[in-house]
Amino acid sequence: MRVFLTGATGFIGSAIIPELLGAGHTVLGQTRSEAGAKALAALGVEAHHGALEDPESFKIGAALCDGVIHCAFDHDFTKYAENGEKDVRAIEAMGAALAGSDRPLIVSAGIAPMTPGRPVTEDDEATEPSAIPRISEQAAMRLRAQGVSPAAVRLPQVHDTSHHGLVSMMIATAREKGVSGYVGDGAGRWPAAHISDVARLYRLALDKHEAGARYHAVGEEGVRFKDIAEAIGRGLNIPVVSIALEDAVAHFGFIGMFGGRDAPASSALTQQRLGWRPTGPGMVADLDGMAWA
Repeated sequence: MRVFLTGATGFIGSAIIPELLGAGHTVLGQTRSEAGAKALAALGVEAHHGALEDPESFKIGAALCDGVIHCAFDHDFTKYAENGEKDVRAIEAMGAALAGSDRPLIVSAGIAPMTPGRPVTEDDEATEPSAIPRISEQAAMRLRAQGVSPAAVRLPQVHDTSHHGLVSMMIATAREKGVSGYVGDGAGRWPAAHISDVARLYRLALDKHEAGARYHAVGEEGVRFKDIAEAIGRGLNIPVVSIALEDAVAHFGFIGMFGGRDAPASSALTQQRLGWRPTGPGMVADLDGMAWA
């Protein structure tokens, strides 16, 4: 299969490339720059120049391929509403190229809203108000009415020893303020997964594509906020402190809105449906293994 991979030079996209090539697929990788095109060429990937600001470029890329994996996103959280709408326009453009066929459109999404008392599952619906910063899943699923065959991979905090999702913002705050903070008693949990497991899941979602499917790329159902803060404290050799809930946004900025929430998520249905088994290191192990200097 020839796959149009958006965000091909990003953290997740670049990890998906060897998975796809190893499974016998070819890749048309979206990039914004000549440097990105050279990096893709070195991996044996054809480059397609395009940008989220130019949805027609995404439509052209999708039209040239047998399926799409959409990982591109503008992660400037100061403009998340604007960036979400930009993402929707790109998804709709790719959907227009794929309409009336069974070619898969796999989009990247966030975990659905919290479900108090139990982990979120793949069968829990994502709703518009919860979708910060992405509303990609909802946009893709609406395209089924136009003959598009979408699926969504819902992402937790994806990590290795150099990238940590929103935890990277916690690290930056700790460096700036000289303390590693957690909210309240630190019992709130974030789901997480190692990048190698996430990349493999995207490939399985493509190879075993099912229209309307939602998959959870979750290796750990929930990593405690306090455990993350303590790992950061060890790495930076700074005190670990509790931040009151009412002070969380002032201390952490954007992620302070989520630091006090307990939001575990399950991947049991994904594992059952795709035969996927996460095996990568946990979040805390990767934090302990990173280069802190």
